[in-house]
Amino acid sequence: MEHIVIIGNGISGVTAARHIRKMSDKRITIVSAETDYFFSRTALMYIYMGHMKFEHTQPYENWFWKKNRIELKNGFVSKIDHQANELIFSNGETLGYDKLILAVGSKPNKFGWPGQDLDGVMGMYHKQDLENLEKHAPNNQVCKRAVIVGGGLIGIELAEMLNSRNIPVTFLVREKSFWDAVLPAGESGMINRHIQNHHIDLRLGTNLKEIIADENGKVKGVVVQETGEVIDCNVVGLTPGVSPNIDFLKDSGIELGRGIKVNRFLETNIPNIYAIGDCAEQHEAIGNRRPIEAVWYTGRMMGETLAQTICGNKTEYKPGHWFNSAKFLDIEYQTYGWVFGNPKEYEQQFHWIHEDDTKCITVSYHKETSEFLGINTFGIRMRHEVFDQWLTEKRDVDYVMQHLPEANFDPEFYSTYESEILSAYKKSQLQTA
Repeated sequence: MEHIVIIGNGISGVTAARHIRKMSDKRITIVSAETDYFFSRTALMYIYMGHMKFEHTQPYENWFWKKNRIELKNGFVSKIDHQANELIFSNGETLGYDKLILAVGSKPNKFGWPGQDLDGVMGMYHKQDLENLEKHAPNNQVCKRAVIVGGGLIGIELAEMLNSRNIPVTFLVREKSFWDAVLPAGESGMINRHIQNHHIDLRLGTNLKEIIADENGKVKGVVVQETGEVIDCNVVGLTPGVSPNIDFLKDSGIELGRGIKVNRFLETNIPNIYAIGDCAEQHEAIGNRRPIEAVWYTGRMMGETLAQTICGNKTEYKPGHWFNSAKFLDIEYQTYGWVFGNPKEYEQQFHWIHEDDTKCITVSYHKETSEFLGINTFGIRMRHEVFDQWLTEKRDVDYVMQHLPEANFDPEFYSTYESEILSAYKKSQLQTA
């Protein structure tokens, strides 16, 4: 019986396993060193905030795996011997495979700061990080202040978590405006103000120089690069992005770039080894997408796609139109298609912001052809399938603006802004005409 081994029990690996089982009788083993069972990584923050318990983040009951004949092995793989088709574990054990799927995910970036490995410094990616945070920041008596370094989505989640326990937070963001590589200026500015309105000490254009220790090797403060200011704190959250978790593959013969190099079928350069999820790097990027996408839903899609190939129906990975969603404290964010932080030369953007400064939209369209290219929404929920259809049909921006109510998730709520958005849009068209 063909043995499929999957390293990594995140969304990509587990999706691949489930779909291979639906279509076949192959032997399947999932290997992980992090937790015994699959859990939803994006839900970790809600455990700390008291909204759910850890077991609520596990989508499947513990009996599910045995019932579906998916073997689980807890262990740390230190080496892959692709000539012998076997994994070598850190304790010396080995495990043979016929086909191997690498779904090893990411690890938080560290940039060699002095003190980055002290007690009380952590990322917010693994279950162990959550346990670490609970230990060092259970309340604002134990943790008088936390400093977060790096202004992406994980940084803002960590800020919200600490904020929920009334722990003061200083947020060091290298960029001159929050997430401005991704968000257009109007949106980024609104998020800056929203963070400050939550009494978070946001420092833009600010870098970390070093983390300083007390006599017991615990964090006691950070030094700001630009000014030399010392900020006293008990916890430092390092959240300057993630990178593929591939150090153990350096001498494996598997082709690596920043991630594990794969083609459109998610195949590596070794015929029976595949890579999916955060660790996979496309040789050529798909459309405007990045070669590596650390996004939950693309990991799931890769797992489904590869399962088809493993079960004899060779299938190309086609992720479709870009979309994503996130939450900035109380403001929900959605994006469909492409709206660039720094508009492309062909791109025109229409931006509308509500007077309460917590809702806005930015619509992107082609200057010459008026083709609708994408939309960002903040504080207004939209329907994915409607935008997906309009992007496929290459609708023009006038059509999209006239029909926006059809895309709205909550039409009654929306009707109050509809005429305002439309008249602002028409005014912008007169100005650019």
